[in-house]
Amino acid sequence: METALPVIFTALMALAMLLYVVMDGYDLGVGILLRGVDDADKDRMIASIGPFWDANETWLVLGVGLLLVAFPMAHGVILGALYLPVAAMLIGLILRGVAFDFRVKARASHKPLWNFTFWFGSLMASFAQGFMLGSYILGFRNDAVGLAFATAIGLALCAGYALLGAGWLVLKAEGELRQRALRWAYRSLWLTGVGIAAVSIATPWVSPRIFEKWFELPQLFFLLPIPVVTALVFAATEGSIRRLRKGHSQRDWVPFAGAIILFVLAFAGLAYSLFPYLVIDRMTIWDAAAATGSLKIMLVGAAVTLPMILIYTVYVYRVFWGRSAELSYE
Repeated sequence: METALPVIFTALMALAMLLYVVMDGYDLGVGILLRGVDDADKDRMIASIGPFWDANETWLVLGVGLLLVAFPMAHGVILGALYLPVAAMLIGLILRGVAFDFRVKARASHKPLWNFTFWFGSLMASFAQGFMLGSYILGFRNDAVGLAFATAIGLALCAGYALLGAGWLVLKAEGELRQRALRWAYRSLWLTGVGIAAVSIATPWVSPRIFEKWFELPQLFFLLPIPVVTALVFAATEGSIRRLRKGHSQRDWVPFAGAIILFVLAFAGLAYSLFPYLVIDRMTIWDAAAATGSLKIMLVGAAVTLPMILIYTVYVYRVFWGRSAELSYE
């Protein structure tokens, strides 16, 4: 039990972060795509995420909370090393929240400012999350290679979130906005594919330990399905978007589903690369874990909290599923 509990909490934390990336990722992506459309389309885009975006951030709170209570030593090291990008992410999320409410209450002359703030906050939070991930993968290196890698991951994650956001809009929007979302989805898919490929090549290149985990025999043969399935999902999603743009298909769910699967596969590969370290090459999950007695008590709390959040999430998506209505703050 003493050995298993850190693994259980790592799995719970990973699940919370994956759900956050997918759920808050699409509404951050909608915010990233907000530039370049008229006010009516901006309202429709924000209306599509209105019932969901605030609750989606619950998964981030849960994931960071699990890191704090279950792995306090790693929590201090990770957030200490990532202090500036964490602050940038929080500022971006705050800007989004303020802009969401103020844009409808502001005078007409001020509305463009709040639209810009919502877009900038979305971009800032997305890039900061990607930058943190890139820095984390390399063990918080501050040299030129580390900063370049973190910046590349930041840009790749922005493209991935834009893909999720575009796929969401294909599901929720109608008419010209839906067609525009399909164009966004097509471009974002290719940018995301380039990002995934670049990260997949660069990560083992900059980390000998990760290179050995992926390319030594016999694990190379067992891991080969991950990149193969990723390529097949990419091809299927790309073909579906092309057919939707030409009106040859009505499967509006495919771009969003394909984007989610790509994220899940990338997350699975990353989790394999990093495990069992919480601080790369410095601190394993067992080194960083809290006392066994504390973990047992917290597991009871997690067993109650996690199902409640899942039930609430399913209920909200069930109630507000379908094409989005006009924006209303009533």
